[in-house]
Amino acid sequence: MTYQECIQACLECMEQCNRCFDECLKEDNVQMMAECIRLDRECADACAFAVQAMQTNSRFAKQICELCADICQACGDECAKHDAQHCQDCAEACHRCAKICREMAAA
Repeated sequence: MTYQECIQACLECMEQCNRCFDECLKEDNVQMMAECIRLDRECADACAFAVQAMQTNSRFAKQICELCADICQACGDECAKHDAQHCQDCAEACHRCAKICREMAAA
């Protein structure tokens, strides 16, 4: 696996998290979406950090990708609890990114 595949997965996940975050804020019951919104932010930030680490060939890239995978998994699990399409799309992107980041960390 190359960094490029993992970078792409992180960028796609970040995009879905940002979209989900924005759409959740438009929901009628924003309070019900609070944990989803919180994890969307954390996940997008973690993905951005992982991308930067890989692009700069950080010696900590694997550890950062492992942490990113854990955050993506948590975000994906939370988003999967909600029926909204943006949450389902986000869950899919997060779970895919978690898998690829774990593979990168283990390489």
